[in-house]
Parts: sequence; C-alpha cells; structure tokens
Amino acid sequence: METLEIIERISNGEDSFTQFKREAIKSRDLAKEMVAFVNSEGGIIIFGVADGGEITGLSSKEIEEIGQLVGNCANENVKPPIHPLTENKTVGEAKIMIVTLRKGADKPYATSSGEYYIKSGPDKKKISREELRRLFAESKHLFADEEVVDGSDISDVNSEQFLIFLEKDDKKVYEALKAGQMSFQIILENRELLKENQLTLAGNLIFGINPQKFNPSFYIDCVYFDGNDISVGGFISKKTIKGSFEKLYNDSLNFVTSNLIQRQVSGEFNSPGELEVDERILTELIINALVHRDYYIQSSIKIFMFHNRIEIINPGKLTNSLTVDKIKSGISIHRNPILNSICKNVLPYSGYGSGIKRVISLNPTVEFINDIEKEEFKCIIFRNNIIVTDSLRVD
Repeated sequence: METLEIIERISNGEDSFTQFKREAIKSRDLAKEMVAFVNSEGGIIIFGVADGGEITGLSSKEIEEIGQLVGNCANENVKPPIHPLTENKTVGEAKIMIVTLRKGADKPYATSSGEYYIKSGPDKKKISREELRRLFAESKHLFADEEVVDGSDISDVNSEQFLIFLEKDDKKVYEALKAGQMSFQIILENRELLKENQLTLAGNLIFGINPQKFNPSFYIDCVYFDGNDISVGGFISKKTIKGSFEKLYNDSLNFVTSNLIQRQVSGEFNSPGELEVDERILTELIINALVHRDYYIQSSIKIFMFHNRIEIINPGKLTNSLTVDKIKSGISIHRNPILNSICKNVLPYSGYGSGIKRVISLNPTVEFINDIEKEEFKCIIFRNNIIVTDSLRVD
C-alpha cells in the first residue's frame, strides 16, 4: 500500500474497512477484530494510530511484538486459522504496521472461545443466529429452501397435491409415475423436494401435509387494526393462517379481500362491485412474500390492515445487491430458487421478476421499504376508501 494511500485512509477515519490501534492489544481482543473483518468484506488494522487518527507511531520493539502477536492470534485464536499480511511503513518520522485481512473463504469464522463477529460500520457486533446460518449457507453456496427438514420423511408429503402439480408440470413424468415406470421418491428427489430421505424446506412448505409441524415459524399473521397504527386498543378481525403455500396464499388473500370495501361502479344496483384495492396487486405481493422472504429468519409473514392502508411485511431485507429501485425496474435475484421454480405451477406466479413492475403499473402509489436494520421488506398499499394525505403515510 502506497504511503499517500495510507495517509488518506487515516485522514478519512475508521470505517467498515479500516481500524486503528495505538499499540498492541490483548490477543482475545485482536481475535475479535480479525474475525469481524474476515466474516465481512475484509479490511486493514493499522497499529501506531490513535482512535482519532493521530499517528503516534511504534518503536522497533513494538513492531516486532505486534508481528508475533498477529501471527500467533491468527493461527491460535481464530477458527479456522487465517493468514493476514503485515506491512511496516514509515509516515513522516513515525513507524506504523498495517495488517491486511482478506474476506474469508471459509465463513463463518469464530474466536477460539466460540464467538462470532461481523463488522457494523466502524465497530463490530456479535453475530445473530440467523446471520450465522446465512454465512454458512454462503460459504457452501446453499439456499435455505434446499436444506433438509429434520424429522420429516416421504410420508409427510401430500401426495394428492403433488400429483396435481406434477400433471401440470410434466405430463410425461406424471404418466410414467401412474404406470409404475418411475418412483414417487425419485421424482421428488429430482425436483429437490426430498433429500437424504427427508423433505427439503421447499418440499415441506409447498407439499407438506402439516408444514408447521416441522417449521412452526413459517405462517402468516393477519390483523385488521381498528385505526391507523398497531398501538390502537382493538382490532376488527384477525387470523393466524397455517398450512401449505396454496392454503397460505388463498386464505390470506381471502382475509384481505373480505375486509375491503366494494364499490358500485355502474348505475345499476345489481351490478358487480369493485374492490377498493385491485386484487391483482394483493396477489402479486402475497406471492412475493411467500416465495422471496428470508427463510433463515424464524418469523411469520405479517399482513396488517389499517383504516388507511395495508402493509405486507416479509422477514428479511432484499437479498444480495438488490435495491428497491432495481426491483421496480424488474431486476430479480432468486433467494429461494426451488420455491421460485415449483411455485410457477402451484400459485398464479410467473417467476420472471415482473410482479413488482405489474404492481406499480396498476398502482404507482404502492410503497416499498427495504429496512436493513429490522431485516424486513415492507409493501404499503394505500386504500381508496378515504382521501390519503401525506400525514397518513408511514415510512
């Protein structure tokens, strides 16, 4: 690293990629810093610089001691061991040491005492169970929907429901199964719905007889609050919806539509009414929640109705590099590729990433909030039964 670049990094202060240390620190504390960097995007630790960016420098003896500390800590206090690079530099008349830590290839890393950390701005934080599982999955290139569901087996599949799907999905395979030329188990395995004689998460969620028996957190909470905030004292209606994907979709859509107002659109009294919210919008957003939510987070999907709006809240922020602007333009990255593939013949779902674009074309006022801190993605649909002002909108 060139001297001018080092000076610039120091002058810019600590951030997610740069940490300052005035002098040597205890090996257990250094291990925490190292683990946080390699579990994140990597970075550098500069010894001989105070927290505020003042270059205090190191003596030759201190440089030797820190070099030994870094090597020993990386090998003995970080699991699995890592291989940082050290570089000694002179800035003005002060000597400093730069320790470079690359993004880890064997995530997740832990301290020797079993603690996991990631970077959070210039600081570090202990990693949550959900984040830890995601790191494991990333390192093995796994997806949540392909993980096996412990304790399940082929007897937990709703065979009637699966046969209805298979006839739509692949008529030849369906006929081969009916003729005894292919086994039920092999067909499930080929579609990654069964693995190691257990259902995958996708198999359980879509075709399980009782999905919540094995995955009790994956259901939909529906509440119609009697007001415009969840803090109100009462509700008009509420329902906890459990079952396979098809039931979750149908029952939650029915909950919302049955609580919406229907308007007469023509002068004739017996003419059909029109829902205040286009049902196609609700269809797209409920399916979006089921297929694209983060299944590493043990939480339910929430559909909250208020007098002035409907909120559909998915566990998990947008995956990878996706942003609200990107999904509005039709860009999609499949967090759950098996669910994405199978649901095309289970739900009214195309799987092409066009759902959000369709929602916007039907109603440009629908809002999308990617809440990184809360780890949730929220869709807000404003109701047409009242005049919605800015004061009624929520972020």
